[in-house]
Amino acid sequence: MMVTLAVVGAGSRGTSYARHAVESGRAQVVAVADPLPVRRGRFPGATPYADWRELAALPRQADAVVIATQDADHVEPAERFAALGYDILLEKPMAVTEKDCHRIVAAADRHDVIFAVCHVLRYTPYTSALKALLDAGRIGEIVSVQHLEPVGWWHQAHSYVRGNWRRTDESTFMLLAKSSHDLDWLVHITGKRVTRVSSFGGLHHFRPENKPAGAADRCLDCAVAADCPYAAQRIYLPLAGQDVWPASVLSDDVSERGLLEALRTGPYGRCVYDCDNDVVDHQVVNMEFEGGATASFTMTGFTPAGHRQTRIFGTRGSIEGDGERLTVHDFVTREVETVDTRPMGDAGAAGGHGGGDQGLVDAFLTAVATRDRSPILSSPGESLHSHLIAWAAERSRLEGEIVTLEGTTPHAR
Repeated sequence: MMVTLAVVGAGSRGTSYARHAVESGRAQVVAVADPLPVRRGRFPGATPYADWRELAALPRQADAVVIATQDADHVEPAERFAALGYDILLEKPMAVTEKDCHRIVAAADRHDVIFAVCHVLRYTPYTSALKALLDAGRIGEIVSVQHLEPVGWWHQAHSYVRGNWRRTDESTFMLLAKSSHDLDWLVHITGKRVTRVSSFGGLHHFRPENKPAGAADRCLDCAVAADCPYAAQRIYLPLAGQDVWPASVLSDDVSERGLLEALRTGPYGRCVYDCDNDVVDHQVVNMEFEGGATASFTMTGFTPAGHRQTRIFGTRGSIEGDGERLTVHDFVTREVETVDTRPMGDAGAAGGHGGGDQGLVDAFLTAVATRDRSPILSSPGESLHSHLIAWAAERSRLEGEIVTLEGTTPHAR
């Protein structure tokens, strides 16, 4: 069955998901809603709408809708398109308030639509191989986990200092915006709900008081740019002429001339020490799961950009993973096995999140075509739970308290 799609928000993520769907040969984009004409033109033959409300005012025009507007603008289209009977692929995070997340889940349940949040890490070949090892009991019962998200110095500067997710009041806090992937992934691999959370972190480096002497307000005018790892010209100009993320975020004209103009006048050419950002650049989260297992999660912007790194410690063995390979240590036989899961793409959005983007889209299309929800690896309730972990962690970071998640019981020791 050819699945017909509407795209609401044809920016980087919405376009990526839709293109994966079309290139699979299993889907056709028949409608696209976006305020920018150039984005509406990314899908020739699709009916263009300047506002998603124009599309939502009509009877259902497609089997499913990809909703990839800005995070704060998810709830209204999600509720409306669910009411119209569209199956929904919703970019993460679901919404920027707990209330709105509950509203979206309630709408999906009420109208009985197929609903998937873009938890792409669940769908990578790496995760599939890891989950199979754990479910087969290769390391016994999971006792503890260490997990690192290496955001990458330039990605931190691009998205969370200069970009759309730099301010909590304009988007949301860092953990929800960036690391809802990871919190969801930890729930997925352990198969357990989180009961209690504590967290620490803050905005350490990207602050006005750390601006180097002699630095200008914009990178192209800066006398010390040659010694700055965050200089915009170093990050973006090597991508000139390539219609790829993150260059495509700066300008629809990705020529060197177009990128230089964007750096002269737009937000991505600002000094990282002279922006209006307030989200954290590092954070640690400690979690206790039902049954007593624990996990520690670190998100930091001060790394190379790359795959997540994880150590899982069990009663009969342990597994170390770097997003490409899994090393299994068997405590009984003392044997060490390496499982190679190297994906086609890299860890970032430009590389399809290590195969996760394609895996997610394939699962969603299969569910829509067959009316079988099982290919989708997270239910609406599971997605809600992983979002609630993020809010619990942020409350802990801000208030200095251990937070118990509602509806769970802390493990008694």
